[in-house]
Amino acid sequence: MNNKKDTGIAGAGKTVTSTLGNTVGGLSNTVGGVVGAASRGIGETVNGATGGVGRPLGDGIANIGTGVEGGVASVSQGIKDAGEWKTNSGVRR
Repeated sequence: MNNKKDTGIAGAGKTVTSTLGNTVGGLSNTVGGVVGAASRGIGETVNGATGGVGRPLGDGIANIGTGVEGGVASVSQGIKDAGEWKTNSGVRR
């Protein structure tokens, strides 16, 4: 049988949403990566400047940024998947 799910208006819609989803997801990943790297850098600076006294604060700052980075990466993947019309199981509609 001929599968016509991705032709005509539906196919055009999927192309647009896929492009938009990949663009927004990629930009989100970039922002998350910058936030994660910056917070780790600030945390290392705090640790280096204060020694053992400020280590809990520096580690906390670094860990928060790493958590934000991971959360944004997960959201970004969800945006990309939605743009490709994938379900939770990863199957395209």
